[in-house]
Amino acid sequence: MMDATATREATTACAYVSLWIALSAGVILYNKYVLAVHGFPFPIALTMIHMAFCSFMAYALVKVFKVVDGCVAMTRQAYVRRVLPIAFLFAVVLWTGNSAYLYLSVSFIQMVKASMPVVVFAAAVSMRVEKYSHKMAFILANIALGVSVASWGELNFHAVGFTFLIASMAAEAFRIVSVQLLLASADIKLNSITTLYYVSPACFAFLSVPFAVMELPTMLAAPRWPTAAYADPASVDGKQINWEPTVLWTNAAVAFMLNVSIYLLIGKTSALTMNVAGPVKDWMLIYLSSLVFDAPITSTQIGGYAYAFAAVCAYNYEKFKTMKAKEATMTTGSLGGGASSVGGDPGRGGSAKSARARAYEHSAPCRKA
Repeated sequence: MMDATATREATTACAYVSLWIALSAGVILYNKYVLAVHGFPFPIALTMIHMAFCSFMAYALVKVFKVVDGCVAMTRQAYVRRVLPIAFLFAVVLWTGNSAYLYLSVSFIQMVKASMPVVVFAAAVSMRVEKYSHKMAFILANIALGVSVASWGELNFHAVGFTFLIASMAAEAFRIVSVQLLLASADIKLNSITTLYYVSPACFAFLSVPFAVMELPTMLAAPRWPTAAYADPASVDGKQINWEPTVLWTNAAVAFMLNVSIYLLIGKTSALTMNVAGPVKDWMLIYLSSLVFDAPITSTQIGGYAYAFAAVCAYNYEKFKTMKAKEATMTTGSLGGGASSVGGDPGRGGSAKSARARAYEHSAPCRKA
């Protein structure tokens, strides 16, 4: 009986992991297609469509159908002081991250994103959320070395796209740390759906400013906009602009389904499972994108990324050991009567889950794969 239950749970976990990997890769490839191939070169507008769709769907799931528990102690003051800063950083992440797809290949972007632990560690240390460690710094230096080699081997390097990518990674790092400082520290627990419910409308508002300045004038200059026949793309300065609504809204739907898959995955397994499965998804995405978009990958890039990948595995292992050590310490303190078991706050001896792990759960839905 126990074997059957364990098998069923393992099968379910594998199914959710597979769904997340498929949707995560699908969102990235679909975004690249819409922005660089389909003919809709407006990353801010595309992101705003995502935010509008996700806001509507999250509201329906939380408030109308009530299939997701949205019971969060969120006052107006807490929303302004704790959620809006995160929403602003999220808007920057999405804007700059999607803009990079106009200039860089998906495979190269995924290789560079392997250095995210380096950027997050630097942000966490600078904001005094994490203590500096020589051992961790050595591992992260090896990640940076591998990514540098992979970047050196890129045949279609573009300085503007690379700048957008670095800006997106920096904003993402500070967003992750801010989640820990502003939400996890206040014991505000949001899953991937409730995060969309609170964050997406604010993101839409923040994105409307650069959209009005940078993209709306070009859209307004397009002939016959917005009444052009969808099958007949308009053109501005010789560039095709395709307004096909089916493509844009199905792209937004896939982005929303990614967040649903994260909600299911973390609910049935853990954020750690998604973190471990991430590198597998990255290797698959690099291979698929090189085939779909005919983007060449050099042996130098493969070697550099493989080196960085090994260092990332070492980094994840060290973080796992640190988390387990904290759990053991909290469990010992709780059994010894030195801490209360109320409320599930690790600092009060409740759930053994670390604040950083909870911060990852808050940040997970906001990752653009």
